[in-house]
Amino acid sequence: MTVRDPRLARVEWAELQGSRPRAAGSNARLGPHGAVVRVPVARLTLDDGASGFGLARPTRRQAQDLIGTPLPALFSTAAGGTTSRGLSIDIPLWDLLARREGTPVYAMAARLTGRSVSGAPRPRCYDTTLYFDDLHLEDDGAAAALIAGEALQGQARGHRHFKVKVGRGARHMALDAGTRRDIAVVRATREAIGPDAELLIDANDGYNLNLTEHVLSEIAGCRPFWVEEAFHEDPVLYAELRDWMRAHELPILIADGEGWAAPPLLEWAERGLIDVVQLDILGHGFTRWLATGRRLDRRGIRSAPHHYGLHLGNFVASHLAGALEHLTFVEWDEASTPGIDSDGYRIEDGVVRVPERPGFGIDLDEATFSAAVRDRGFAVG
Repeated sequence: MTVRDPRLARVEWAELQGSRPRAAGSNARLGPHGAVVRVPVARLTLDDGASGFGLARPTRRQAQDLIGTPLPALFSTAAGGTTSRGLSIDIPLWDLLARREGTPVYAMAARLTGRSVSGAPRPRCYDTTLYFDDLHLEDDGAAAALIAGEALQGQARGHRHFKVKVGRGARHMALDAGTRRDIAVVRATREAIGPDAELLIDANDGYNLNLTEHVLSEIAGCRPFWVEEAFHEDPVLYAELRDWMRAHELPILIADGEGWAAPPLLEWAERGLIDVVQLDILGHGFTRWLATGRRLDRRGIRSAPHHYGLHLGNFVASHLAGALEHLTFVEWDEASTPGIDSDGYRIEDGVVRVPERPGFGIDLDEATFSAAVRDRGFAVG
């Protein structure tokens, strides 16, 4: 007798709304980000009753077209995870399969990539909340003290590493004034967090090459770990920045890739122009991140997936640490979302304590999610 493979029987989708501990201000390109996070969640149910959920933005048509598909057509070891047919529901599929096995996603990912794990990973994370919350202030000293104080709030939540937004002169302030304030903020933050913390800076493409070199010269004593999106991706300018940093003996990493990443970004990384690749966790997906991360691992290139504003990305990225050797940091966008129970996760001394639970180790409140599906989402199947 042939045993029939389970098939996808139902897809439910809704956007849950959560909140950050405080409103996030502007960055070099955009205005205030606010206190609200909007978390797109899909829940999948097989005809054998197994289910899982996670970050996803399938359209109703995409979801409908998947109903009745056998599980091996959506996820397989040969494909390294989710197949091309199932990519619109990639992350929920990982949660479903891991729950069905009774194993954490990090362990399943490690097995598929030929690695062994003993216990849950403990990846380093950084507090990503230090935005331009100071634009209402006239005095640079007061502005720098405000951002440094926010870093201390992050320390109280268990963080030891911090990313500071810079690039105020690109849009929100006059160029000279904004640049002076960037420098003052970085210096004050370093003083607040102490000498042992990693300090990252992110210009969101708000600098050019000359401005990047000027700012890095001024904050060299703060020992920035990386400079992120200094300017829009350009291999000529990256090569020149790399040469300039070597000539000035500045061991600062170059990070890029979170937004509209240039198609040859990985090739540039392999050429030594980019040290840290930050492709978005939802846009690139968990399965493709595994393949990309293994490619980067082979060349000793660092991974640090982007996911700001998605809340669940905190946890998804943490599970990549089970399979990727050079995952350097998990971006941590602190938030709470009604309907999502992530109490198994903790930030302690700058690392993520990942729970040894099936799937991604988070739970979905039935009443909250069902109401969101009914009011502003969809269900098919």
